[in-house]
Amino acid sequence: MTALDTINKHYQVIIAKNAIEICNKYVDSPNTYVVLEGPRLTTLGYQKIETGWQAFCNSTLTLNSINWVEGPFVDEHETMAWVAGIIDLEVAIEKNGTINKFTNTFRSSFVLVKNNGKWQIKHEHVSVVHPDPYGIGDWLQKK
Repeated sequence: MTALDTINKHYQVIIAKNAIEICNKYVDSPNTYVVLEGPRLTTLGYQKIETGWQAFCNSTLTLNSINWVEGPFVDEHETMAWVAGIIDLEVAIEKNGTINKFTNTFRSSFVLVKNNGKWQIKHEHVSVVHPDPYGIGDWLQKK
């Protein structure tokens, strides 16, 4: 399986809310590092990552689909690879008996290492786009 296959399978098991298979995609190390799109910002260490994914799988949040809309871009070597691009997440959240559906766009990147012959995630970064982080718009001005 390629690094990209690993990430695409990772997205499938996230949609299925299969906590065991989700966590199997990460290197079991206290140094595995995830940058989150949510309020916690980061999670350091496999055990905390596992706890976070179990909480996700037990939540009312459902990801109906995860689709690459730019990329994915991949650079794969014998023992290390990266996969990155832009993804759309089709989300459904149940709250007080009502289901709210929407789509969010995220930057998504992964650093993977070959561990016992299979690719595993050593670093993940998922971030939502801030519309104007500096209050000046895009510094790359259109002519």
